[in-house]
Amino acid sequence: MRDPSGFMRTEYEDLVEKGFDWKLRVLEGPSAPRCKVDGKDVIMLCSNNYLNLSNHPRLKEAAKRAIDTHGAGSGSVRPIAGNLDLHIEAEKAVARFKGTESALIYQTGFAANAGLIPQLAGKGDIIISDQLNHGSIIDGVRLTKADRAIFAHRDMGELEKVLADADKKYEKILVVTDGVFSMDGDIQHMGEIQKLADEVGAMTFVDDAHGEGVIGPDGRGIGAHFGIAGKIDVEMGTFSKAYGVVGGLVAGSQDLVNYGLNKSRTWLLSGSHPPAVAAAQLEAIKVLEEEPEHVKNLWDNTKYFKNELISMGYNCGNSETPITPVIVGESHKAKALSDRTFELGVFALPIVFPMVARDAARIRTMMNAGLTREDLDEALGAFEKAGKELEII
Repeated sequence: MRDPSGFMRTEYEDLVEKGFDWKLRVLEGPSAPRCKVDGKDVIMLCSNNYLNLSNHPRLKEAAKRAIDTHGAGSGSVRPIAGNLDLHIEAEKAVARFKGTESALIYQTGFAANAGLIPQLAGKGDIIISDQLNHGSIIDGVRLTKADRAIFAHRDMGELEKVLADADKKYEKILVVTDGVFSMDGDIQHMGEIQKLADEVGAMTFVDDAHGEGVIGPDGRGIGAHFGIAGKIDVEMGTFSKAYGVVGGLVAGSQDLVNYGLNKSRTWLLSGSHPPAVAAAQLEAIKVLEEEPEHVKNLWDNTKYFKNELISMGYNCGNSETPITPVIVGESHKAKALSDRTFELGVFALPIVFPMVARDAARIRTMMNAGLTREDLDEALGAFEKAGKELEII
């Protein structure tokens, strides 16, 4: 007798044997610099809540007020009856902050990539991607009928050659890339990409999920970081990281927004954000505009923590951002380091294949603006003790 679902257990057991499986821990309370996970008080070093805005009093109060004024849910998708004034205000704030003509907010960053990329290129076109692009970009590209080309990670010479070849064969060319790469913390050469794309009339699409609120003046993102705000055709980002809420965004021209809200099925067919979320999104932008100390604290903490880890002998790769990988190589070793640092009061999860290469497993630490120097020193002490015990350093 055929077992129609037996493959699930077989494949899962194979993941466990190889050390590639996820074991979920439970956060008991808010995502804060010091929090409770699985009943243990720990220092949080694996949240994307870079600026600690998820606990900012202004965001929490804005969310509470919106429930009182607008209710608990939106009641519909935005094209029908779920388009709230709060959604419109949040989009205007994004465009203002990003220095673009307009903006459109999606339910998630993944929904933005999966819904918009397939509408920007189709049969007879070509999409050119960085080798290490995020899975949501990869899935968005797979949903198209366009031809595909890959350039080696951040290799502008190879991209120039690929673009020159594509220029001879295709009418529409889309270059798509991450801005900040989520596993290594390095930054794409977006200024050079924009220049190369302009030379052949190619569109540019950058997923700046880990750059929003982090890089550029006052955290305005990769366009501002390279002085090309408003020139990138699509700046995509998320509210679920530095902004401390949830949701995807795209910023660009009014033509882009008009096109996206009429063509993206992930936007058209998904329920809109509840009022509390939309209000918190709006308030997050206002906080970044009015309180620059959060971005400064984030970078001060990042520089200190990264330098200390490297001084201990850890391999932190090519990170340029608050994403600081502690690369140990083998998956089981990464899991052992994560388990031991957790015992010592630090919550930092292992990242293993297939999210990174088989021989590049790591603990991916994510800095938070709310951590004190005492917090950082305690976390560094745990990494030093665990690293020596496991003979990593």
